[in-house]
Amino acid sequence: MSTETVRAGAADEAVGRRREQRGWYFYDWACSVYSTSVLTVFLGPYLTAVAKHAADADGFVHPLGVPVRAGSFFAYAVSASVIVSIFVMPLAGAAADRGGRKKPLLAAAAYLGAAATTGMFFLHGDRYLLGGLLLIVANASLAVSMVVYNSYLPQIAAPEERDAVSSRGWAFGYAAGSLVLIANLILFTAHDSFGLSESTAVRICLASAGVWWGAFTLVPLKRLRDRRAPSTGQPSAHGWRQLAATVRDMRGKPLTLSFLLAYLIYNDGIQTVISQASVYGSEELGLSQSTLIVAVLLVQVLAVGGALGMGRLARTYGAKRTILGSLVAWTLTLGAGYFLPAGAPVWFFVLASAIGLVLGGSQALSRSLFSHLVPQGKEAEYFSAYEMSDRGMSWLGPLLFGLTYQLTGSYRDAIISLVAFFVIGFVLLARVQVRQAVHDAGNPVPDRI
Repeated sequence: MSTETVRAGAADEAVGRRREQRGWYFYDWACSVYSTSVLTVFLGPYLTAVAKHAADADGFVHPLGVPVRAGSFFAYAVSASVIVSIFVMPLAGAAADRGGRKKPLLAAAAYLGAAATTGMFFLHGDRYLLGGLLLIVANASLAVSMVVYNSYLPQIAAPEERDAVSSRGWAFGYAAGSLVLIANLILFTAHDSFGLSESTAVRICLASAGVWWGAFTLVPLKRLRDRRAPSTGQPSAHGWRQLAATVRDMRGKPLTLSFLLAYLIYNDGIQTVISQASVYGSEELGLSQSTLIVAVLLVQVLAVGGALGMGRLARTYGAKRTILGSLVAWTLTLGAGYFLPAGAPVWFFVLASAIGLVLGGSQALSRSLFSHLVPQGKEAEYFSAYEMSDRGMSWLGPLLFGLTYQLTGSYRDAIISLVAFFVIGFVLLARVQVRQAVHDAGNPVPDRI
């Protein structure tokens, strides 16, 4: 084969890889609107208000006969959605690797989640149980879709590209979140001009995220391609047996397990801040819904630059050091959040700015760093374990947040309890020898990692 033929083949492969990467970015563009508009901004305060409307004289609702303080119901629903995710994600990871047909799984999970989100339009009155059910379905569907989505990263990006590709994906997501939040802000603040009640405006904002999610999922479904699963010569396991097999395989790669443990801890804190920040702002600080929307919009805008900026820092200092720096920033930010004065939106905006600068980068670099620790041919299998650490195991933070509020009646105590996740995560990640971990996975070790 001539040198020119080899070069032409490499050029065609690079063009095809870039086309898939551009399509891959669009799933972040599609689903991140749910995380932003629904989970972070509107659903927490709105579902809490619905639960309070349904509460008894003592402020408790009684799902399945269990007394729950209305202010804790949303946090408990988030925890329940994560527990459901734990049961379904191993099935998705096993099926994706076994058959090599990832796109049908991505489509099924995405459109189930989009349908549940669109159904939130019917959440009103005292239908807090409907809200909890739709939240569980949407969150679990998102988690499953992310198992499949993330497993594409090692296949569509060369090792030296992954920090940049992962960071661009997160930047796409935050850009979409910003765009839709601007539309949400206009609709919510001017709902009277549109002849809508505040409740109806919120329900339209919730449902529109589901429509957006479903519509833009068409782009990655068109651009990404399935790859034949490599034959291992061994029978395929299913569901939990596959997860157990993955864990056994990882036992031969203890540094990979160590990274997952660290990520499980600090990401639990990140996910809890994302889901509970609007509740803290509305219930503890007495901030209006419009103020919360502006704050989250600020987070989204700064997160675009933060994700890209931290991607550049990783090229100089390595992904591990950059993530460690972000964990220090998270710790300081939450500590400052405990002392925020009530009714002072300016300081809340300052806090939101600090979160925005580290949010996207810490998540994007964690994803790209883990992609180096995945053996070839086991992408979905390993990323199902990763997603268990990402969304599937992020139940302890919301549970701790809810329990702390239930016991103390103070959201300030609840928010400060999350500092422990970032401190412990920092210590555990600092101990991981990532270069050796990449080598143990059988992958080439980048110059900066």
